[in-house]
Amino acid sequence: MLYRFDDFVLDPGRRELRRGSDLVAMEPQVFDLLAFLIRTRDRVVSRDDVLAEVWGGRIVSEATLASRISAARSAIGDSGEAQRLIRTIPRKGIRFVGDVREQDDPAKTPTAVTSAPALDSPAIAVLPFTNMSGDPEQDYFADGMVEDIITALSRCSGLAVIARNSSFIYKGRAVDIREVGRELGVGYVLEGSVRRAGARLRISGQLIDAVSGAHLWADRFDGDLTDLFALQDRITESVVAAIEPTLELAEGERRRAAPRPHPDAYDLLLRAASLRDAFTPDSLAAALVCLDQALAIDPICAPAMAASAYCQALRHFQGWSAAGEDYRADAVALAWQASERAPNDAQVLWMAAFAIWNMADDIAPARELFRRSLAINPNSAMALTLSGWIEIMSGHPAEGRAMIERAQRLNPRDPRGWFAAGAMAICAVAESDFDGGIKWAEAALAQNRRFAVALRVLIVALVGSGDVARANEVARRLLMVEPDLTVSGFLSRIPFPVRAMATTYAEALRAAGVPA
Repeated sequence: MLYRFDDFVLDPGRRELRRGSDLVAMEPQVFDLLAFLIRTRDRVVSRDDVLAEVWGGRIVSEATLASRISAARSAIGDSGEAQRLIRTIPRKGIRFVGDVREQDDPAKTPTAVTSAPALDSPAIAVLPFTNMSGDPEQDYFADGMVEDIITALSRCSGLAVIARNSSFIYKGRAVDIREVGRELGVGYVLEGSVRRAGARLRISGQLIDAVSGAHLWADRFDGDLTDLFALQDRITESVVAAIEPTLELAEGERRRAAPRPHPDAYDLLLRAASLRDAFTPDSLAAALVCLDQALAIDPICAPAMAASAYCQALRHFQGWSAAGEDYRADAVALAWQASERAPNDAQVLWMAAFAIWNMADDIAPARELFRRSLAINPNSAMALTLSGWIEIMSGHPAEGRAMIERAQRLNPRDPRGWFAAGAMAICAVAESDFDGGIKWAEAALAQNRRFAVALRVLIVALVGSGDVARANEVARRLLMVEPDLTVSGFLSRIPFPVRAMATTYAEALRAAGVPA
């Protein structure tokens, strides 16, 4: 059925809105909302009706709903002031009030594919893994592993995971991933296979962009059948740890490459994440601007609060905040608000914890926030890395090293692996292993030459090993990254619960030529 109103034609089958001969660009959710309002134009639809139809019953913020309604109005030449076509009925809901003429679509075929409404956040479907063993009894293992992966992925912040009942309809079928993406309304699909050879089992998995069909990640895992459940757990945690940062980077790049004229808070949050990972003074400042805009749209968005505090913490330890800039109190307040509004969001908690550790007057509660984050999602490589870093700084190097090593095992190709390498360098120096400190610091700087933490610990390790001349060279590099650095300013800015470590850093930085 085609729906005609004013000089527009809405075609649900092709998911198109045309004005004359021109195609009107619309986000999938905005199209679904407009189509729903037109189909139900004989009545007022409530907020719950809209959430059930467009968001599959998921709860979204009032700001998100309002932005979609505004976008639908804008697409058809309406506005919130005029409400000529889409009218808001106070305390009741909304209704499409334009004159609509229905017309059969002569080009419609019975094989037309109906797409599921697009989800508001990045969404993934985990398909049943293919049993390549020829042994039907191995199906239970493959299916159980997929269920565990679905459960573990559902703990990842900001990620919608399609339920098992929906994704398992594809079991035993040869499918086109892009078709699966359209039918389930997801942007990503995880698929894999299980193969048995004697007492050995091999699991392969790959993450695919359901829009382009491009492969984003692939790996394989081998294990012994003597302990199937341990192997299943190891594969599950490895897959989840690798997918979380891969999806975040993919979503950030997608949003940055295709900016939208009226981005909502979530669009801005993703764009800020992409800018944050570029890790330059300008990119972090731009990320904070995006997050300020996100909070102007949705003032109670806990992920935006936590991300803003985290970005300020990154600028803080890098020495990239402007001289005289008063940011610490506001950033710490945002971190605490975020943790209180989203006490079960693992990512919000570790971002808030890192901000509180770096910038609060009372840093002790940060460790408890890290513990809570890891209790919710024990497979987050970033939470493990940053929590391990803080444990080392708190005088518990063995515990911290164990956490960081687990993060590295879970995600050996983490694009932010320089955090882990830098933390391992700090651990080595804390244990007077200066050769190890040099090795790990150089590994971190090979990935990110602007990482001030690695430059500082490399200076300490070099001075400790007696190579003061090279420490002087590294200090010159550090002062290019952090031009206003002084030893006294560094000690007043960076928390050192273990005073002996503070003394070691101060003496090494002075010996390398950093201004007092």
